[in-house]
Amino acid sequence: MITYVECECMIYDSHSLKEKRAVLQRVLSRLKQKFNVSVSEIGHQDVWQRTRIAIVTVASSKGASEREMEHALKFIDSFPEWERLETQIESL
Repeated sequence: MITYVECECMIYDSHSLKEKRAVLQRVLSRLKQKFNVSVSEIGHQDVWQRTRIAIVTVASSKGASEREMEHALKFIDSFPEWERLETQIESL
């Protein structure tokens, strides 16, 4: 099963694209290291306080895929530098 998530996030402490990318790279690289997911920025690439990311996980069962994604989203929420504003989840 495949679980796909799009998240819109606000990065409050970012005052430039350089600061935004530093926060984004730190969070995304830790997310990839800790969980069995692929992740990429897919929107708001030229806006310094917003981002839209896509996260995908693949597992042998729907339950396993959704659990992995749930853990990944909790991990994302643990970073104080940003806030998840909107989340769309799809299972294929």
